Amino acid sequence: MSLPHLAPEMALLERPLIDVRAPVEFARGALPGAVNLPLMDDAERHAVGIRYKEAGQGAAIALGERLVDGDLKARRVAAWRAFAERHPDAVIYCFRGGLRSRIAQQWLQEAGITLPRIQGGWKAMRQCVNAEIEAAAARPVLVVAGLTGCAKTELVQSLDVGIDLEGHARHKGSAFGRHPLQGPSQIDFEHALGAALSHATHGCVVEDESRMIGQLDIPLSFWQTMETAPRIRVEMPLDWRLEQIRKDYIDTLWQTYRDHYGEWLGWSLMRKQLSSALKRVRKRLGSARFQRLQRLQALAFREHQRGNTQAHEAWLAPLMLEYYDPMYRYQLEQSPYEALHVGDWESCLAFARDWSAALPC
Repeated sequence: MSLPHLAPEMALLERPLIDVRAPVEFARGALPGAVNLPLMDDAERHAVGIRYKEAGQGAAIALGERLVDGDLKARRVAAWRAFAERHPDAVIYCFRGGLRSRIAQQWLQEAGITLPRIQGGWKAMRQCVNAEIEAAAARPVLVVAGLTGCAKTELVQSLDVGIDLEGHARHKGSAFGRHPLQGPSQIDFEHALGAALSHATHGCVVEDESRMIGQLDIPLSFWQTMETAPRIRVEMPLDWRLEQIRKDYIDTLWQTYRDHYGEWLGWSLMRKQLSSALKRVRKRLGSARFQRLQRLQALAFREHQRGNTQAHEAWLAPLMLEYYDPMYRYQLEQSPYEALHVGDWESCLAFARDWSAALPC
């Protein structure tokens, strides 16, 4: 029977994808948007792998056919078929586009549905993604800088060519920036970044970041481009920034925790995250300052429970003025690069739009 295959290319990431690898492989990193409908579970894959090493491919295939048979095989084919019926343009892939994806194709074809597989599988597509990131590193990049609370992320998100690095990392990039939900693996972060960059074919705008966002590394070539790229700097008054920080680090954080974990557990987890984040910067704050902010934070939690989230500004304001702002200004003094434009949020947005409109087509 003919089993169609497609050459690896970035456009395939726009299609529904069935990843037939084992769950443990999928967890390490998948293609963006892929759904894991495995041919074998982790234990079955482990057993087949051992047989392959001991007795070769033929024996491994025979064991796999015994392990995934009867009702179990029918359930897995039914899952692929249900997905294919909802997404007729779906594509199948495994690690190298070889045995497992071909078996899944064959079983599906026997059930009356033909889907293509990606030639070279996950490995070939990862090479495409890495090549896209390398290509993006050679294109124009504009970096949006500014003090904490200047809504740089929102500015980037407002642009057609904006690449939200923190959104892809699911982390705001500071000690207080951890997202309530588990973040992506390094591979998943790179894949999501590569997919986003593939749409910014003439250049992009990103927020100023260090090499690491949380536990994730920005790919070296792209980060090196960011380091020397032209910059704009957003400057906003403290009260404006403080409101933005409270909204991002308190209100949105609390809503996310409450929605996913409920009132009681969500509140406990949010308090733990914010108090732990303050402890992580204790050495840089110094003992006296840390203890003062810790007391103010505890009072703010008490007021928060009474419905007053603005009470958090009592510890957020000195945290910004005494810690984040001096640290940023020091980094600014060390930078050899002058900003192309310095202004308020609206003027920086207008500048970034003009810059992106002038990109060569």
